[in-house]
Amino acid sequence: MKALLVVLLAQLCSASLVPEREKDPEYWRRQAQETLRNALRLQRLNQNVAKNLILFLGDGMGVSTVTAARILKGQLHGQGEESLLEMDKFPFVALAKTYNTNAQVPDSAGTATAYLCGVKANEGTLGVSAGVTRDRCNTTKGQEVTSILRWAKEAGKAVGIVTTTRVTHATPSAAYAHSANRDWYSDGEMPPDALEGGCKDIARQLVENIPDIEVILGGGRKYMYPKNASDVEYPHEEKQRGTRLDGRNLVQAWREAKPRGKVAEYVWHRRGLLALNLSRVDFLLGESLHPRVPWHQMGALGGHLSCPGVCWGSCSGQLSSKGAAASKGWGCPVLDMLVAPKDDSIPLGMLQALHEAVELDRAIGLATRLTSTQDTLSVVTADHSHVFTFGGYTPRGNPIFGLAPMQSDVDRKPFTSILYGNGPGYKIVAGERENVSAVDFAHADYQAQSAVPLRQETHGGEDVAVFARGPMAHLLHGVHEQNYIPHAMAYAACIGSNRGHCNAAARPATTPLLLPFLGLLLLLLC
Repeated sequence: MKALLVVLLAQLCSASLVPEREKDPEYWRRQAQETLRNALRLQRLNQNVAKNLILFLGDGMGVSTVTAARILKGQLHGQGEESLLEMDKFPFVALAKTYNTNAQVPDSAGTATAYLCGVKANEGTLGVSAGVTRDRCNTTKGQEVTSILRWAKEAGKAVGIVTTTRVTHATPSAAYAHSANRDWYSDGEMPPDALEGGCKDIARQLVENIPDIEVILGGGRKYMYPKNASDVEYPHEEKQRGTRLDGRNLVQAWREAKPRGKVAEYVWHRRGLLALNLSRVDFLLGESLHPRVPWHQMGALGGHLSCPGVCWGSCSGQLSSKGAAASKGWGCPVLDMLVAPKDDSIPLGMLQALHEAVELDRAIGLATRLTSTQDTLSVVTADHSHVFTFGGYTPRGNPIFGLAPMQSDVDRKPFTSILYGNGPGYKIVAGERENVSAVDFAHADYQAQSAVPLRQETHGGEDVAVFARGPMAHLLHGVHEQNYIPHAMAYAACIGSNRGHCNAAARPATTPLLLPFLGLLLLLLC
């Protein structure tokens, strides 16, 4: 009876939340007609050659996360469900099937190989075909596959990688590495048989495989330094010391690999990045210890490398100058922001996951304003989903992190609208489900309840959305295998294979190269 009363009260209250204009049927008709006119304009397809490419990757950003982030963005600006994300404004949308060759529910390494290299692969493997077995170094030789980053570099474009996780993490490292195990960050994490078999760790491959990547920004610098070398920022913390067994300083090796006369700068702190004169920098490597910072602490940051405004300026200035000099444009194949509830050992609460999705969207909006659809193809997608859901018949305007307007009709306890299928949020108190009204479910570190107890929540297996804008964006439509994405992008830019159409293709308008976007992944951290 109490639950029914709560529902009735919620329905009465929700009626008052309906904007007055939405009560008029003409409002919806006018809105639909405007949408129809915009759709009809898409019949004039943009078949220009894409001079520039951007791939925005929201790690774990399933469709339910996109919807919840849209509502959060609206509520942060006095709106709500009717709000639009920047990615919502992209005219073409597709679905990508995310399974790995040997996994129904994928991992980030296999999916990264798909959307960066154009080939589906086994879970846990990077930049190699499905002929490679995880952990088996001796299956790797001859099975390496190249990425769209390499295709862009071979076409003379300036390229870059930016991520809010380690630069050696599965998602960005498929752009440059070939590994039978995504966790081989340095040789200190590799088994003896892999070292004896001649396999290289991922950090070493970052330096050696494609040495002329113009911009690399992210975290995980300890994998670049000899074992037990003190960290530059946290010299007294043992767990932050270097991990390399070969004794190499890969930052020094990165510098030495650059051509004579070229300026290569390494930064690890915001101050160092601000001090750079980017017009005089040819190559930029920035590594924080690990750029994961809880969103509610961002305003308190006084340092660290992770800073959106600074990184945006540095990356965009760096690539625009190099792309303009080459007159061939630029490619940003990996722009990776975590919007999932976890990143390996670093758990994210539901608040941080959605706030990071909003920050990703803010970055997409900035890129949209600073680039042209005439010569820049932008694609937004995810590697996989998570077991994230929200429901409970919440009324219009209900706080996205709030309670459902009803109690369970089984245990008579309230529940939050956001829930997880599995994960660390499973809690039993006195033999029963925890009463969320007794905890601060609005706290930034709160982990929403889950149906099955796990120390770490898992990925989801459903398709993910692909949003596209710019030249040849219409190629991303319908339902596709995830490995189709880089092929479509490469076709649009006349790089990689399938270049026979390029001579006859319409050329982009002769406008000056606009500021490219490379920095979205750190945009949330300033």
